[in-house]
Amino acid sequence: MKRGYLGILVLFTSAAASADIPRTQDGKPDLSGFFDVATITPLQRPEEFGDKLYITVEEAQKIEEDLASSRAKANSASDPNREAPPTGGNVGGYNRFWLDGGEHRFAIDGKIRTSVITAPANGRYPELSTLGKAKEQTLVDDFTHKPGTAWWLDQEGPGPYDDMETRPLRERCLLGFGPVAGPPIFPTAYNNHKRIVQTEDYVMILAEMVHDARIIRLNTEHRPDHMRTWLGDSIGHWDGDTLVVDTTNFNATPALRAADENLHVVERFRRVDETTLIYSFTVTDPTIYAASWSGEYPWPQTDEKVYEYACHEGNYSFGNIMRGARILEREMLAGDGGSGDH
Repeated sequence: MKRGYLGILVLFTSAAASADIPRTQDGKPDLSGFFDVATITPLQRPEEFGDKLYITVEEAQKIEEDLASSRAKANSASDPNREAPPTGGNVGGYNRFWLDGGEHRFAIDGKIRTSVITAPANGRYPELSTLGKAKEQTLVDDFTHKPGTAWWLDQEGPGPYDDMETRPLRERCLLGFGPVAGPPIFPTAYNNHKRIVQTEDYVMILAEMVHDARIIRLNTEHRPDHMRTWLGDSIGHWDGDTLVVDTTNFNATPALRAADENLHVVERFRRVDETTLIYSFTVTDPTIYAASWSGEYPWPQTDEKVYEYACHEGNYSFGNIMRGARILEREMLAGDGGSGDH
């Protein structure tokens, strides 16, 4: 269920409200339920806002109206007589039918935020280290570097299409992009539903995209350091009415873009009323980021359910990705530059 004021999700909290929140039999806040975390509030603050954490209702309305107009245009009927897209360009999608990134800016304590990230003060990622910049550039190059050519043949070392198991995890339908299951957990373009199941000893968070399930063990210690996974090892404890989740033991390719095995995430889940959680996080990865960074946003409860996410790219499209790379390589080695005109 979504609540709004002037078309914008506005949340009010108070000290008195904490006494009225749903609780489990052992007296802990009951976090269980289904949540739709979609929001058009960006993760990083647009640079024109600087250190401005809030915007007015009027500013938010203008942003929402402009976005609604842009989406309506994107959903208009395609011209059947239009020209083909440029060689090597993005063919785009049919329309926005499959996208569900929300319609409104969120607010906390009645104040509309300019970004999910709250620290640093500019609401943007801190500076990347040399290693972080190199990893980020590799990700960018994979999608933008000389499209339509076998550009990787001109570089030293293995290419990005030499081995199916070195393709990005999201492309292989092994992890959602965003990251959607976390940690940290971010809103994304679609499939923004989550489900929380809570017991005295565990909290499970199920992400709709790629149906990743995080099992958070309560009141225990982390696994041995050598036991590492994509989602890391999450343990939790209650700090008053706030569930604090500490995650370490990531492998070298966690869901958070450009992060590595030194990633450390602390999350907090706080129920503020019968239908809303506030989710906050702090990210530390000293080999990738120059400083820690933090953010928060609301999780509104919904009557909708989490359905199966049948990611098909690995079954149908993945073979064509690899076959297309071989074609471009043959063209480049034959001397025609791998133009992609075939």
